[in-house]
Amino acid sequence: MQHPAEHSPLGKTSEYVSSYTPSLLFPISRTAKWAELGLSAETLPYRGVDIWNCYELSWLTPAGKPVVAIGEFSIPADSPNIIESKSFKLYLNSLNQSAFDSREALRTVLEKDLSSAAGAPVGVRLRSLDEVAEEGIGRLPGRCIDELDIAVDGYEQPRPELLRCDAGRIVEEQLYSHLLKSNCPVTGQPDWGTLVVDYQGPALDPASLLAYLVSFRQHQDFHEQCVERIFLDLQRLLQPQALSVYARYVRRGGLDINPYRSLAEVAPDNRRLVRQ
Repeated sequence: MQHPAEHSPLGKTSEYVSSYTPSLLFPISRTAKWAELGLSAETLPYRGVDIWNCYELSWLTPAGKPVVAIGEFSIPADSPNIIESKSFKLYLNSLNQSAFDSREALRTVLEKDLSSAAGAPVGVRLRSLDEVAEEGIGRLPGRCIDELDIAVDGYEQPRPELLRCDAGRIVEEQLYSHLLKSNCPVTGQPDWGTLVVDYQGPALDPASLLAYLVSFRQHQDFHEQCVERIFLDLQRLLQPQALSVYARYVRRGGLDINPYRSLAEVAPDNRRLVRQ
């Protein structure tokens, strides 16, 4: 079956368009991937957001002077569409030689165009380099499980059967791993990320979680769907009182994508990690 992104600019040679062109944005419906996971727009068991950070954002003042900023775009996890990442990058590039009356004028244009593509309101922040530098590098809460000694014999598809928990011991903890890797479903290129699990429920066996995450290593899917699959597999196993799963992916083409999924409303810490 052809992937919906096959018709997007992803994996194809693209001309550099340097004047404002919102038609470059390529939305992809979430419906097919939700259906693969047994979900629909009406039955989503999570709340959340996909936070995109753009480090290559520039435009012109009315006097022709270039301006640079870091963009933060928040797309609701229940929006009808995701935005294909290369088209997002091409669209942002089209601002480079375009003049805007003010930073707020540009923010308003971005909000309108991205909300139209996503099919839901998209939050937009334009931040100065000094502001972002002041925040520094984020440090993750909880325990890193990457040094656990595990044996791995499969990398082709996610293996939820590897996950184990102790139903007789209820805990509240945060676990994370920097070893998440999957591949783009169109180009086959690797996507690298850090995965965080924050939960309250039956104690999850950390070694089984690490083996499960490594099983994604050759799996082909977009960032958002990988996180949703992990969330659902953990929810089925643990039946937790609280559960949040999020990934901080390494940037590509000046963009990083950070999907958050949770049983509760989320207020993500969007400070970049050291690999971002």
